[in-house]
Amino acid sequence: MIGCGEPSSRDPSPTPVSAQPGTPRRPTVSALRRAVLSALLVATALIAPTPVQAAPYSVLVFSKTAGFRHDSIPAGITAIQQLGAANDFTVVATEDAAAFNDTNLANFAAVVWLHTTGDVLDANQQAAFERYIRSGRGYVGVHAASDSEYGWSWYGNLVGAYFASHPANQTATIKVEDPAHASTSSLPARWSRLDELYNFQTNPRSRVHVLASLDERTYAPGTGAMGHDHPIAWCQNYDGGRSWYTGLGHTIESFSDNAFRAHLLGGIQTAAGAAGADCKASLTSSFQKVTLDSNTSNPMELDVAPDGRVFYIERDGRVQIIKPNTGTTVTAITLNVFTGNEDGLLGLRLDPGFATNGWVYLYYAPNSGGPRNQISRFTVVGDSISLSSEQVVLQVPTQRNTCCHAGGSMTFDGAGNLYLATGDNTNPFESDGFAPLDERAGRQDFDSQRTSGNTNDLRGKILRITPQANGTYTIPSGNLFAPGTAQTKPEIFAMGFRNPFRIGTDKATNTLYVADYGPDAQSENPNRGPEGTVEWNIVTPGNYGWPYCHG
Repeated sequence: MIGCGEPSSRDPSPTPVSAQPGTPRRPTVSALRRAVLSALLVATALIAPTPVQAAPYSVLVFSKTAGFRHDSIPAGITAIQQLGAANDFTVVATEDAAAFNDTNLANFAAVVWLHTTGDVLDANQQAAFERYIRSGRGYVGVHAASDSEYGWSWYGNLVGAYFASHPANQTATIKVEDPAHASTSSLPARWSRLDELYNFQTNPRSRVHVLASLDERTYAPGTGAMGHDHPIAWCQNYDGGRSWYTGLGHTIESFSDNAFRAHLLGGIQTAAGAAGADCKASLTSSFQKVTLDSNTSNPMELDVAPDGRVFYIERDGRVQIIKPNTGTTVTAITLNVFTGNEDGLLGLRLDPGFATNGWVYLYYAPNSGGPRNQISRFTVVGDSISLSSEQVVLQVPTQRNTCCHAGGSMTFDGAGNLYLATGDNTNPFESDGFAPLDERAGRQDFDSQRTSGNTNDLRGKILRITPQANGTYTIPSGNLFAPGTAQTKPEIFAMGFRNPFRIGTDKATNTLYVADYGPDAQSENPNRGPEGTVEWNIVTPGNYGWPYCHG
């Protein structure tokens, strides 16, 4: 098998690519919004907790246990005291539940529940702690804090999820999902550590902002396994206050580990309000879903005009416009498209200057003139698009003998560059779910090396061009291959994709995000190819591996 990142050696002869696959990262919410076809997500305001003066401040460490007692509690207290001395906050440690009264709690910016277990507060103390959080203060839960107060539902919501079970201590890989939060910003994207790894009774993701999760493929999670989505650290704004929880920290050694100490410090600082944190992004209550058009057939992409009109496309060739004032939908144009396999009208993007020029870019498969997909620019007048306004910008030669993977998603960056995602245009059904690498004569439609792995083909790629006013385009600097490089296409921004079905850009940073669907294989095979995974990548120029690797 050819190694990951190596181009195909088959004709047309490609040029070797030295760029390596990028590291998948979590996308921002702004990059996801254009992928929604049936609804718009409208942000709603949330009341932020009362800010706390950064320094000096005090933290209460509470470690009372009514069940299992961790031998790492003394090490945890010492570590927090050391962190406080080095970072301008005072630490008071106690196991006396009487500390939970209004007068005493008012002295602290946050309370750390360190390895608490069982029922540790009475009803009056619980009420005092609820008032404390509602006053805008912070909660930090460490490991067994989720193994506490099962009969107090308010506390269960504060911590985010209750403990369920754990396997034997072992080394696992932790995936950092938010590299910006103070508690995870210093951690590697994939953090390997030995710990007691909790399974939880419920998945908290819909209620909290997940900071890190466990990759269950890297350890044996036991009978309580949570599957591919296993949060292990998170934060949230709850009932007027701030909450931060980590399921890590079981061992004594954790509290002398610099990475874990940095993780814990960031949690304390953000819960205390001494460091800023956005813990609202993954809260479903932050959004409202509004159905714009329920009478759809096979909608593919949408874009929103400055005047509020929503343009979306149906794969059968229709460009639809939803009018905001009336809520009605009108058809602007119906293109004559080839809809076999997975082709049709696949991509739509309004020009950045749409308010003045009325230009809309469509990516579709014409029903005549030979197998190809193309970007064409049309002009919108009122709520109509005239076929006579079409200017063909870019053509992608394809095969229509068999299915699959056409791609078609488009997006603009802040510099006016247009990105197009194209699929590998290869049949995946005769290779047992693995990468189609059939090099036999007459089997070219079953070999994605000729497309995704080929530097001289536009399929299986992310293309980047700069549209011009006259309907042509230029090549922006920084694409994967400079114009004139032998056996390459200068339009290629990145290569090695299977089915990059959706892409988007963060307009604040011009970061490009690409969602690429992997093969159907249930497990990897060194002789056949990678297992089926779906990638959501931050993409810069490079080779992302398909068909030789994925994920």
